[in-house]
Order: sequence, then C-alpha cells, then structure tokens
Amino acid sequence: MRKPWNEYFMDQAKMVATRATCDRLHVGAVIVRDKRIISTGYNGSVAGDVHCHDVGCHVVNGHCIRTIHAESNAILQCAKFGVSTADASIYVTHFPCLLCSKQIIQAGIKEIYYTEGYRIDEYAVELLQRAGVAIEQIVPQAE
Repeated sequence: MRKPWNEYFMDQAKMVATRATCDRLHVGAVIVRDKRIISTGYNGSVAGDVHCHDVGCHVVNGHCIRTIHAESNAILQCAKFGVSTADASIYVTHFPCLLCSKQIIQAGIKEIYYTEGYRIDEYAVELLQRAGVAIEQIVPQAE
C-alpha cells in the first residue's frame, strides 16, 4: 500500500531532523510545493560555526541561541537559491515557535503540518490563523 503524501513528507522531515546539531531537540522541516520537496532544514548552527553537539549549547533565557531553527533554515535555503515559497506547505516535526511562525507567514507558506505539539505559543496560533495559514497535526500511524 502506498503511503499517503502527508505521511511521506512528514517521514522526510523526521529524516532531516537526524542531521540536527543541537541535542536539546532534533527538529526537521520540509517545504513542499505541488507535491515536490523544494527545501529542507534542521536546527543547527550557522554555516561554518561550531555545533552544540561538539561544544555544548549556548543557552540564554531557556533557549539555545547558537542554533537556527529548522523552519528558518528551510526558508533561508529557498531564499539563497531563489526558490519561491509562495503557496507552499511546510512539514515540521514540532510545532513552529513564534518567530518561525512569523517567518512562515512572511514567506507565503499556506499550510503547516506537524507531529509534536512542543511549546505551542497561543499568539503564534492566532497569527497563523489570521494570516489564513492552515494548521494540521499529523499523528503517526501504528505499524
């Protein structure tokens, strides 16, 4: 039996998360348009800098500030290579934080699919809803 598209893309996001370099939480993101992956991202340090898993996290106010979030990395990858994110969908292993939610809105992404409800910010949800971004949790199916 063929895997449904949403499960397929979420599986890809989970695979991308295995590249994460911040051990506090491994997050993966996949941006999709027309059933094609246009970008991926995971949480990690800026290019060329040291990684949390090598030197430890740089935590300020309960957040590791050394890393860029997976959603941001995926959006920035599109910007770097001139790939439009307008009307795309994003599959993320964990619900986006407030800053990433704002970036998703600004990037013109229209759908968010996530698995884990990690630290869901109510204002992020409100902003996403007002912007017309659809939000859906994908619950893993028992195998």
